Amino acid sequence: MSGISEDINNEFGRRAAAPANTEHLEAKSPIKALQAKEVPPPPKRSKSARGNFIVFMNFMMSCLVLVVLGLCLFALYGKSEFEGAGPLEEPQTVVIKEGSSLNKISSQLLSNGIIDNGWIFSQGVKAHRAQSTLKAGEYIFQPQMSMYDVMETIRSGKGILHKVTLPEGLTVYQIFERIADNEILEGPMPETLPAEGSLLPDTYPFQRGTTRAEVIERMRVAQESFLAQIWAKRIPDLPISTPQELVTLASIVEKETGKADERPRVASVFINRLNRGMKLQSDPTIIYGIFGGQGKPKDRPIYKSDIEKPTAYNTYTIPALPPGPIANPGRAAMEAVANPSRTDDIFFVANGTGGHVFAKTLDEHNQNVARWRQIEKQQKLQQENQASGEETQQN
Repeated sequence: MSGISEDINNEFGRRAAAPANTEHLEAKSPIKALQAKEVPPPPKRSKSARGNFIVFMNFMMSCLVLVVLGLCLFALYGKSEFEGAGPLEEPQTVVIKEGSSLNKISSQLLSNGIIDNGWIFSQGVKAHRAQSTLKAGEYIFQPQMSMYDVMETIRSGKGILHKVTLPEGLTVYQIFERIADNEILEGPMPETLPAEGSLLPDTYPFQRGTTRAEVIERMRVAQESFLAQIWAKRIPDLPISTPQELVTLASIVEKETGKADERPRVASVFINRLNRGMKLQSDPTIIYGIFGGQGKPKDRPIYKSDIEKPTAYNTYTIPALPPGPIANPGRAAMEAVANPSRTDDIFFVANGTGGHVFAKTLDEHNQNVARWRQIEKQQKLQQENQASGEETQQN
């Protein structure tokens, strides 16, 4: 028993000798014992490492801000230059050729003094997404025009308009001569002449770069369209059966008178003659039958033998319309044939003032012709006296 008592005393002594902090130990409930223990925070970064990282990030942010600011300032500068007044002092004309690139156009504008910075112009055009909409043509640029206005001018395609005038009454051959002589039109002439009367005389605007063949095609299409309209609006019972015959008669009316107010009455004379089975007896048909589309030489008069010379177009010898037009009539002449005046006239002759006097009977016509012969004599005498007076003054 003494041994057991000694062991108990020793154990008691060890517990009594335990550290003093055991007095803070508390008994925990099962719930508290199962709760997760608080995780200790990670070790703190050293002050030197944290400082280097912050300095680097500040540097990068500063650089980014400077770059953005620089780009903004440059964009504002470019916009100001692109929309500001240009260097041009006087109006300048430039031809932008078909297929020119943006760089080529910029160089061309720069070399002509229209813009002062080709790179800014190119970038401004790209910024407006307009590089694919620039059109070829001949453009006039006004003084101090901005690059933006220059761009819009070329985008519009509204270049300088030139004009070619083809008067009424010309033959196809004569129209071809005028178009061939135009120095602004480009390209060769068609190898073959279109049919007489198939081109509509008018003034045709065009831009530089337009070809001669394009103008001729425009005239052909215009005539085809207008003739269809006139044919649809013609009065009934005309002694013509096709649109081609309308053009043929209109070409004779066109060559007989240059006065617009006379054309419907001249047309009525020929309509009345056709209805009565009479020959048209038009002098211009004699000329076309002899000389064709090239026309009568200016110093060549019409002889009496010409009137009697049989040709396919001589309406003094054939009893109807000629086989085709003798010229290209204008709109007014075709309208006059489609809607002629309501008259009984079957004759007309010049009155000496650029117009004509009309008659319903042969006797009345012969009197008018006699008056015209007298006027001709007086005019010839005046011309001779005037020429004589000028010769006397020179001597």
